[in-house]
Amino acid sequence: MQDEVFDELADLALKGSGQSIPKSKSYLIEARLSPIARREGFGTMDDLVHCLKSRANPVFAAECAAALVSKDTWFFRDREVLQRLVADILPARLKAGNTGRLKIWVAGGSTGQEALSIAMLLEDELPASLRGAKIDILSTDICKVTTDRARAARFGHYEVQKGLSIHRLMKHFTRMETGQWEASEALRSRVSFRQHNLLESAAGLGKFDVILCRNVLSGMDRAVRSTVVDNLQAQLNPGAVLLLGQGESLIGITDKMEPARDLRSAWVAAGTANRDAA
Repeated sequence: MQDEVFDELADLALKGSGQSIPKSKSYLIEARLSPIARREGFGTMDDLVHCLKSRANPVFAAECAAALVSKDTWFFRDREVLQRLVADILPARLKAGNTGRLKIWVAGGSTGQEALSIAMLLEDELPASLRGAKIDILSTDICKVTTDRARAARFGHYEVQKGLSIHRLMKHFTRMETGQWEASEALRSRVSFRQHNLLESAAGLGKFDVILCRNVLSGMDRAVRSTVVDNLQAQLNPGAVLLLGQGESLIGITDKMEPARDLRSAWVAAGTANRDAA
């Protein structure tokens, strides 16, 4: 790939989704945009860039930018964090809210495995303290194609092998004639899916008791992370929790949040961690 072509597409990713793609990973650009290039009849990435520059088509440009975002995810990624969410965080939030309802947002949820993993835990390991509670799970992703795939909840053999036990596969999924595995209606009814760009305000999504934005910020340019975190923080109910991926941190990004005590990868409103622990 020519340097000029890489620069144009890397800039498109940065402006459209905040993603930072180093030149050493230019192969990712070709891999992620090849389906669109084939669909549109472009022989090379150069042709695709020429189209983007010569025709003012913000919808197509947004589609390309969304396609450049990593879709890497799997079932029960960081299983202990998800189990802690169901066993400890949600019961605490339910008790504090006193409304009988909880709202969870999986931000940057890709093809839906993380949200469906939470749904399975709520089916299989529901604590007594959550019985009778209304628990809404929303998963969003910038990419329409990815969001549509998540909503269909159909996965290939390789996808269900990543993190999903045979027991849960047989209990919660049905093998289709195509060879794909489809999540049960019970699971799909627990989760809703919407397309959303984390660089934009999420006010229309409502407020949440827990937001999971795991392994998303690490792929973004540092200059835009504060915008994303501000957008997430604005949608947290009082006392709510933001869960990041392992190794991700908000230090140096925002002073509005601080690490939760005794809860790995969890962040709460600044000045509340010690108070809540007490």
